[in-house]
Amino acid sequence: MALSFYKYQGTGNDFVIIDNRQQVFSKNNTKLIKAMCDRKFGIGADGLMLLENHDTLDFTMVYFNADGNPSTMCGNGGRCLVAFAKELGVISDTTTFEAVDGIHEAVIKDNLVHLKMQDVENIKNNDSYLFLDTGSPHHVTWVNEIELYDVKKEGAAIRYSDLYGKAGSNINFVEKTASGYKMRTYERGVEDETLSCGTGATAVALAIHKLGKTNETKIALQVAGGDLEVQFEATEEGYKNIFLIGPAKQVFTGVWPI
Repeated sequence: MALSFYKYQGTGNDFVIIDNRQQVFSKNNTKLIKAMCDRKFGIGADGLMLLENHDTLDFTMVYFNADGNPSTMCGNGGRCLVAFAKELGVISDTTTFEAVDGIHEAVIKDNLVHLKMQDVENIKNNDSYLFLDTGSPHHVTWVNEIELYDVKKEGAAIRYSDLYGKAGSNINFVEKTASGYKMRTYERGVEDETLSCGTGATAVALAIHKLGKTNETKIALQVAGGDLEVQFEATEEGYKNIFLIGPAKQVFTGVWPI
């Protein structure tokens, strides 16, 4: 017996995706998820997603980190799953679906997926960093010479520090350059730097605005895997109508023997 899978990437953030509307995949098989995501002995991915039926909405998004464990919201993963749902014919160019952090809307236009994120109200502003939850927890700090920065070492040090305890946090490093804002992210669950992080990009864009570094409400971000945009509305309470915008592309399909 073989399990069909699809490989997608959104600005280099890559995922194994399975159509699980017929419940062909066990969500309790942590070892299998980890094996499929392994870059040496498996397909290779930052995470694995299942597209499942929903009673009233278009579909349900189920997300696992590369370590095989269920995780919080993944923005780039959500965008890839929307593109996958369109490929399957589950949706056309607009959708409403449910993820671990609640209901999301999305639209596909000009080959970009515009994913609506949850409203953000609580932003913790410290002297050296900001912390906010954009569906996943994110630490945002500014650095110099970001291209030379040891993201894995420094990110792991903060992620495992007493600041965030056992649960940890994703760690984002940002620099303003002549060409715009560059960011790099250490992701928990992957336990390494990824080429892109959607909830991280969302957090960074809101942090940039929160600190008054720009009055713009549509911010372009350069990640290692390409370019993302985050659009939002500022309110007295925080931010609403937040959209993560970027490409989502199918890389290949295959079968996994089980």
